[in-house]
Amino acid sequence: MNISPIWLKTFCTVCDSGSFTRAADRLGLTQAAVSQHIKHIEHVVGPVFLRQGRKIELMPAGRALLHYAAEVDAAAHRLARRASPDQSHAGAVKIATPGSSGLGIYAALLDLQGRHRDIAIHHRFAPTDDIIDAVLDNKVELGVVTQRPDDPRLRAEKIGIEPLELILPAGVKITEYQDLVEIGFIDHPDGPSMATRLLGQVFREFSGVKSIPCHGFSNQITLILEPVARGLGFTILPAFARKAFRDQSKITVYDHDPKVFDTLYVISRAEWPLSALAGTIVNEIRTVISAKQA
Repeated sequence: MNISPIWLKTFCTVCDSGSFTRAADRLGLTQAAVSQHIKHIEHVVGPVFLRQGRKIELMPAGRALLHYAAEVDAAAHRLARRASPDQSHAGAVKIATPGSSGLGIYAALLDLQGRHRDIAIHHRFAPTDDIIDAVLDNKVELGVVTQRPDDPRLRAEKIGIEPLELILPAGVKITEYQDLVEIGFIDHPDGPSMATRLLGQVFREFSGVKSIPCHGFSNQITLILEPVARGLGFTILPAFARKAFRDQSKITVYDHDPKVFDTLYVISRAEWPLSALAGTIVNEIRTVISAKQA
């Protein structure tokens, strides 16, 4: 099978963007050039996309080609790591973290980059499921997640724990579960899973987050506590995120028992060894998580 790496890159970009037009923009090509690359591929393997208006869907040959592209990328990673000199403080690394612990992790990695200017950190915040997908799809080399994935393609290493907190508007007191229902929930991307883990441990009456009125939603980690501070509801967040909020006087943490913790794992693809730089990054993450727990 003779498929040009340029065609393969175009195919993967179309898959990732979901559009010939967006793929052309990302690649700096014309849409006609993108279509031509795909035609070359289809001449080799057969139809790869089912086109329905503006929507495209992978056909069986397309799914097989996407799997082949991942194998090529994995082989390239292995070759680069075996052929390149050991550079533990130079190069680029892509990493995704939860918004909570990621606030401290990203700041620490920027400090590391400041000390070693040959390092380039490419970081993004995302929910756990999206981080796992990003590592599997080779969009990031490292991910920090709050659950150990069971996919054999991933390695996972425990790096610490992060306490979950029930956060209320300042001055608000609760004596029973019904008080929470009346206050209402401020949701966020990890809100339902965090609320289920904490409220299920603390309140016997809890029957699911859908039983609590939702009074708002934010996907920006630095803004989730804004409606709580304004008295509009409560939320569940890791202590790392709560401590980063700008005005602690406007929120309060409910003192509950038992305490609830999430375990943090750093994940990467299991098929190839970590680069020396990725090993440095993992050690830096472990250090910052340990410092926050002290």
